Amino acid sequence: MNEQSAMDAAREAGDSCGCAPSLTERRTFWQKSTLTRRNALGLGVLSVAAISAFGIGSGVNAAYAASYPSWDDVQQAKNNEAAKAAEITRIQNLINALTQKVAETQAAAKTAGDEYYAAQQAFFDAITKADELQAQADTQAKIADESATKAGQVAAQLYRNGGDDTALELFFAGSAANADQLLSKLGTMDKLLDYNQSVYDDAVAARNSAQSISDQAQVARTERDRLQKVAEEKMIAAQAAAEAAQAALDEQTAYLSTLEAQLAALQDTTAKTVADYQEGVRVAEEERKAREKKAAEEAAAAAAAAAAAAAANNNNGGGTGGWTRPHDGRRSSGYGARLVQCGNSYCSSGFHYGVDLANGCGAPIFAANAGTVDYAGWNGGYGNYVRIQHGGGVGTGYAHINSLAVRNGQWVESGQVIAYAGNTGNSFGCHLHFEVYIRGGYTNPIDFMAARGVSV
Repeated sequence: MNEQSAMDAAREAGDSCGCAPSLTERRTFWQKSTLTRRNALGLGVLSVAAISAFGIGSGVNAAYAASYPSWDDVQQAKNNEAAKAAEITRIQNLINALTQKVAETQAAAKTAGDEYYAAQQAFFDAITKADELQAQADTQAKIADESATKAGQVAAQLYRNGGDDTALELFFAGSAANADQLLSKLGTMDKLLDYNQSVYDDAVAARNSAQSISDQAQVARTERDRLQKVAEEKMIAAQAAAEAAQAALDEQTAYLSTLEAQLAALQDTTAKTVADYQEGVRVAEEERKAREKKAAEEAAAAAAAAAAAAAANNNNGGGTGGWTRPHDGRRSSGYGARLVQCGNSYCSSGFHYGVDLANGCGAPIFAANAGTVDYAGWNGGYGNYVRIQHGGGVGTGYAHINSLAVRNGQWVESGQVIAYAGNTGNSFGCHLHFEVYIRGGYTNPIDFMAARGVSV
């Protein structure tokens, strides 16, 4: 389906390659402000609401049901055996709840992402079906028009040739030869009449077929529009689940090490004091900050290199209207019908809705144009996936990502690094799967970008 037909149709209705930024580097893109006891509890409430639709049990909410213990609480409990046992149980429950929360929110995010992918592909399939039916209807309508025109031409010719009274002419014929000519003419006219009837019948049949198929196409377009709404609903749910999972991971990162140290202090029977454990936590925090500082410096260097690559990308592949090439490297697979390829646990679709660009694991992926990220997370067979809305009903999708460098709701500039190439989802090697959408429906990204002066 080309860009115009897509617009017309719309109007009618975990790292896989061990490369790219580290977990610490990626966290700098996702981490919110430093969590305190109060805002962690508030964030927990939001995340519980966000994932309640996925049937996660209430047992995982224990971390948000009570405040985290302070070191003073631990010291007081350590001086009383009964209180110590209770505090040990409380901390163990909090640790278990944090761990369970991360596991279950991540599982919910994956399930939601898989459902989004299935709904998105069903929508794309419905577009194809509706377009194919409409094309068949148009073909039959053309046959009907051509047949009707041909029948009219034959009728006009018959009128011109046989408008006089041929029976009287035959009766008053002066010679047998003349009569033979008239008989021959009548025979030819009969054949023409038979032929014209056949042409007329073909025209009627084609017209009826065109109407029938057109009715089927309308039904298919209605189903396409319904599936588009379902896909968007699944996308919103998947994004909420992904954010809930990230919130749970952030909370675990913020509190788990302290909780484990407090538990060790309560369970310790030696003369080691709580102050010693606090000092251990302090030292660990210093080491963590040092690692993060180093990671930030490395990330800054990587960002500078990526910016240089983006600038080079814009200079080499920049087109009109701010459009630029989303990834360096060769085209490894084009758009459209292709042979089905099978891996260990899945087979690719027989129709390729995007274009594949391969430049190795961890190679930067650039925003094809400025816009707002409206999805960043897991998307089933697409693996880690980013979608950007550029305005005017135009969007772009980036699939099989190794690691993300943007989050939902973020504004990005044309050529900005948004992710790094990977092999996630249904993929046979590190590459970028790039798609272009018109009003949500797919279109040929090669033709779309070429019309804007960019070769992909």
